[in-house]
Amino acid sequence: MPHILIVEDETIIRSALRRLLERNQYEVSEAGSVQEAQERFSIPGFDLIVSDLRLPGAPGTELIKLAQGTPVLIMTSYASLRSAVDSMKMGAVDYIAKPFDHDEMLQAVARILRERQESLNAPATERAAPAATRGNGRTADAGQGEIGIIGSCAAMQELYGKIRKVAPTDSTVLVQGESGTGKELVARALHNLSRRAKAPLISVNCAAIPETLIESELFGHEKGAFTGASAGRAGLVEAADGGTLFLDEIGELPLEAQARLLRVLQEGEIRRVGSVQSQKVDVRLIAATHRDLKSLAKIGQFREDLFYRLNVISLKLPPLRERGGDVIEIARLFLTRQAAQMGRSDLRFGHDAEQAIRHYGWPGNVRELENAIERAVILCEGSEISADLLGIDIELDDLEDDDLPGGSSAHSSSNAHEPTEDLSLEDYFQHFVLEHQDHMTETELARKLGISRKCLWERRQRLGIPRRKTGNAVDN
Repeated sequence: MPHILIVEDETIIRSALRRLLERNQYEVSEAGSVQEAQERFSIPGFDLIVSDLRLPGAPGTELIKLAQGTPVLIMTSYASLRSAVDSMKMGAVDYIAKPFDHDEMLQAVARILRERQESLNAPATERAAPAATRGNGRTADAGQGEIGIIGSCAAMQELYGKIRKVAPTDSTVLVQGESGTGKELVARALHNLSRRAKAPLISVNCAAIPETLIESELFGHEKGAFTGASAGRAGLVEAADGGTLFLDEIGELPLEAQARLLRVLQEGEIRRVGSVQSQKVDVRLIAATHRDLKSLAKIGQFREDLFYRLNVISLKLPPLRERGGDVIEIARLFLTRQAAQMGRSDLRFGHDAEQAIRHYGWPGNVRELENAIERAVILCEGSEISADLLGIDIELDDLEDDDLPGGSSAHSSSNAHEPTEDLSLEDYFQHFVLEHQDHMTETELARKLGISRKCLWERRQRLGIPRRKTGNAVDN
């Protein structure tokens, strides 16, 4: 049984990750800092180390030297992506952004352990080969593996076929679909099945970065390029050099930044803000949007030339309401996860809950389904989850017991229940932030909620609550 060391100072995250790994047949030890790990364990004796980048005292990258060849997987928040890429240059085997999807973490752990075992079993000459050479063989194997997305309906099977065809190429891909359908999972599958799988996948939510900072974040800047630029800084496009850049919600990208992005696609080069020199980059671009870019281009809100550059390969993700029986399969997986986190292995869906899940329209798609099940698990007092606990507005009396082939009903409503006084923790968080973010800074919001600003940002990302782009209440 592989033995994994978790080094993470946030107790909740450390405990949840430990339970996740132990449920999947891994032996797990844990520590809250590099110093504690040194004092308690022989670090090179583990099969894998999973560590947060930012820790009390020494950073997680210190474990790379201490591990003496044992692979180190770095966890980091979105705001520290550049530092995570730097850690890979220092020898980390990979990084994963928090908050991470459970499947994403398990896939990363399984892949790293498999590669380590293959490396240990390989002849000495092959172990000495450059990583890029070994990567070619691994990518060929990965192409036969699972896509990593749940669902078996006809539309998803067609999508999987396209992913397998497109992934080995360097073609730009535009992933289209409603919010919450899993567009980033498609981007990750395209990257993992490509020849770039060993290089970074940098994911950027264009809607989450203030408009005034987007160009600097993406393309970097030189010292003195603007007020506060006390040193030169590489951008996320540079960080993705050799790998894949995933731009989520690309329809929110300002026109000026679109022009710079077009240069990357046309010339394969970037110019930092404030610089007169260009530099070459080798980046594959995957973009995603829930908006109609062609219509935006017609009214001048999106560059038409960029649209045609992006739209080389277009992949369409179907909404959850069109995926038939997939919805209950996904719901059961979410229930298993949430119940395990809460120590409630006895939980199951009642018949009325399954009917509601199958027939509700799910306008928020997979994200809404996950939140509804988390809410139900928190509020459930017995062993059976009823339809009422899901908090969705649907009349069950008129529904037939038989499954509807389309997964929706004429009686379904796209509106959720109005908030009641019986709120889950996530409901409370969402309502509090929406109510107060216009007149409170991020620091004040975090203090009132009793969490760190980092945790506030991660929950915003998870629940799809963007920060205000302008306004006096937003602090940096």
